[in-house]
Amino acid sequence: MDISRAEQRILHLLAQGGRIELTRNDARKIADARLITREGWLYGGLDLEIFRKLKRRRAISSRKGQPYGVTRRGLELVRSQLNNR
Repeated sequence: MDISRAEQRILHLLAQGGRIELTRNDARKIADARLITREGWLYGGLDLEIFRKLKRRRAISSRKGQPYGVTRRGLELVRSQLNNR
């Protein structure tokens, strides 16, 4: 299954040690998703549509209330790259 370039970049950052943190509204629905790289920088290319696509494809998951990270399936989907800079 092919994934878009934006999804591939996000999975690559997650595979390097990044995480996705969610912000919820008063109704406990997801209001915002932020991708924090392993260096602590905020990546601006993540929106709710891409987050939902990755979650639907089971490329990302959250375990025990922790921030979202890449799954083994996500690692299979992303093409290996030397670096993302």
